[in-house]
Amino acid sequence: MKHYAELQGVRLAYGEPVELGGERVVPVAFWAGGAGGGEGHDESGGGGEGAGYGGVALPLGVYVGDAYGVRFRPNLIALLAVLTPLSLVAGWALPRLIKALKR
Repeated sequence: MKHYAELQGVRLAYGEPVELGGERVVPVAFWAGGAGGGEGHDESGGGGEGAGYGGVALPLGVYVGDAYGVRFRPNLIALLAVLTPLSLVAGWALPRLIKALKR
């Protein structure tokens, strides 16, 4: 699955280490992007071509290095932004799935 995700442009992005409040932190983000292009011609001799690229980065948290060692601190806002719609969809789909499996 990891290989497939990398082929689709899905990766983790790590920022440069930063000193913040006596701690060394490394930001971590989920990154996904894609590109496409094409060309075409019509019967009257007209044509066109184009390409596009897009991407999105979602901050996941930071790795913190201090006197206690290295640990990961999640970005709670990003976590809630992902889990809220996910739990709503799961709450909607789960009863329907159970009902379908009972038949």
